[in-house]
Formats: sequence, C-alpha cells, structure tokens
Amino acid sequence: MDLGIRGKKALVCASSKGLGRGCAEALAAEGVNLVMNARGVEMLEATAAEIRARHGVEVVTVAADVTTPEGQAAVIAAAEGADILVNNAGGPPPGMWTDWDRADFIKALDANMLTPIALIKALVPAMMERGWGRVVNITSQSVKAPIPQLGLSNSARAGLTGYVAGTARQVAPFGVTINNLLPGSHDTDRIVALEKSISATQGITMEQARKDRTGGIPAQRYGTIEEFGAACAFLCSDKAGFIVGQNILLDGGGVNATL
Repeated sequence: MDLGIRGKKALVCASSKGLGRGCAEALAAEGVNLVMNARGVEMLEATAAEIRARHGVEVVTVAADVTTPEGQAAVIAAAEGADILVNNAGGPPPGMWTDWDRADFIKALDANMLTPIALIKALVPAMMERGWGRVVNITSQSVKAPIPQLGLSNSARAGLTGYVAGTARQVAPFGVTINNLLPGSHDTDRIVALEKSISATQGITMEQARKDRTGGIPAQRYGTIEEFGAACAFLCSDKAGFIVGQNILLDGGGVNATL
C-alpha cells in the first residue's frame, strides 16, 4: 500500500533506537524526510547514516534532550515546516507510591506530558495552515491498564491522553490528526535489561526469563519495532485522516478489556 506521504517531513523524537527508530525507519521507507532526535550523538549519527543509505531520504539530526527548553528549541528550529510529529520519550523510573515527592512528579510531567504538548503547540499551527498534518504520541499500555509500579508514568501519560482527547477534535477540521500509540512489551534494549535483572535476581537463565515474561502475553511473544513502526506510519498516512483522538494498543492482547 502506498501511504501517500512521500516527500513529507517528519520529526521523530528519541529515534536512535527502540520504538522511535522503528517509527523513523517505517516513515523513511515511505519516502519521508526525517528530523531525528536523541540525546546520544554517536548512536544518533550511526542510525541516521544507516537510514540515509537504506532509504535515500534526507535526514537531519539534533542531538539534544528534548525534555529541556534548550532541546525543544533546537528540534523545533530543525523541524520547521514538518508535516508529521512523532512524540516519544523514555518513561520515569518505577517505584512505590510512597517513594515519590513533588519534584519526581514535576520531572515526569515535563518529560511525558509537557514536552509533547510543547512540540504540538509549536508545530501543529503551521500544519493547520497547510491543511494537513499528523501527530502520533507514543505513550504506554498503562494508559488503559495502570501498572502499579509505574505511578509516575501512569499519571503523566494519562494527563497527555486527556489533553489529546480535547485537542484532537479542535484541529481535525483543519486536516490535522492527533492519535496515541500504546505499546506493550516490545523487543528492545529496555526489555533485554529487564530480563537480565530478572535472570540475576531469580537465578534463572535469560531464556527462561524471556519465556516467563512472554508467557503472559496472549500472542506469546514480544512485539517488534518493525511492527510498531508500521502502525505509526499508517497513522501518519493519507489513509488515516478519519482516525482522530484514538488510543491504539499494540500489546499482543496483554490488556484484557472489551473496549
């Protein structure tokens, strides 16, 4: 299927690896020119070079922490005229509800709610003027089914979800869609690190740790970054203009809910 976005320009945040890279790769495969952002210069440049070579698209890199005002200013300047925005940032650390104070919540809100809102406010008005635009926010399955140890993430991402629910309906008449992708467990570096921790603390092999974790997923496996990227690319396509303000789970059936 031709997604109809060849020649468009996309800002993809936190895209040197993991789910962000999956989104960048899928968009580049459709002929979308990229502004890629990540904090680490070396991995960002290596990933950008691979994508340029593989897909022949223009790739601009911005090595910056997008959760800071300085980082936001840098990516916004590089992404001027962007047709597509993919918001992505790592989640805050786990813990118990008694562990967190106001400063912890402010940091979580800055990273997982206020940063994507700032980028939406900066880039969407020009999309509205041109009559076309796509925004995809990478949030979490915890928006649908809160994870007790991830209270900071639950709170911040739920706040972003509420913001999108109202905002998406206001910009839709101008040809701009805003939607959220809610990942479950995908085969990324973060999952490998978690399995290593489980292996060490429980005295089991990495293979057993993976088997135990995937056993609780109806699909009986982790998702791939390629699958996730393909879903993102479709939401960014000209075929998805009637999908507005939705929260789409990519979790292999992990969240057991009728709606």
